[in-house]
Amino acid sequence: MIYPGSFDPITNGHLDVINRAATLFDEVVVAVAYNEQKQGLFNSDERMALIQEVAGSLPNIRIARFEGLLVDFATAEKATAVVRGLRAVSDFEFEFQMALMNRKLAPQIETIFLMPAEKYTYLSSRIVKEIARLGGDVGAFVPVSVARALREKFARPIG
Repeated sequence: MIYPGSFDPITNGHLDVINRAATLFDEVVVAVAYNEQKQGLFNSDERMALIQEVAGSLPNIRIARFEGLLVDFATAEKATAVVRGLRAVSDFEFEFQMALMNRKLAPQIETIFLMPAEKYTYLSSRIVKEIARLGGDVGAFVPVSVARALREKFARPIG
């Protein structure tokens, strides 16, 4: 099973979905999307290291980088399912379109939607980055190591 995303950065909501998926599947490949034309806050190596630090101890989790079409990566990994997190109705339309397109491209791969715990339904990497950029405390939204990495990224030089 593949759980794809940019994870820029990984949040407690992502971790919740990873943990839920890990109870349902023998192996969960957390697939970190790489797109050289898209500049994230963290580069793909940093994102993979943060995921390894916070989720790598789970016995059936593997972290991998991918670029290009998700269905090509899933096929190469011999995955039969892709898990996508749904936080709210607003996510559904986009995720539904992607699932249908992926089904058209690779009918053998199913898309499974998992909802995170209710306390994470409002959470997104984009919001977490904005709070951190403005000097807010993101400790309730991301693991300690991710909060530290965000503080370092947004550290303002004195003077």
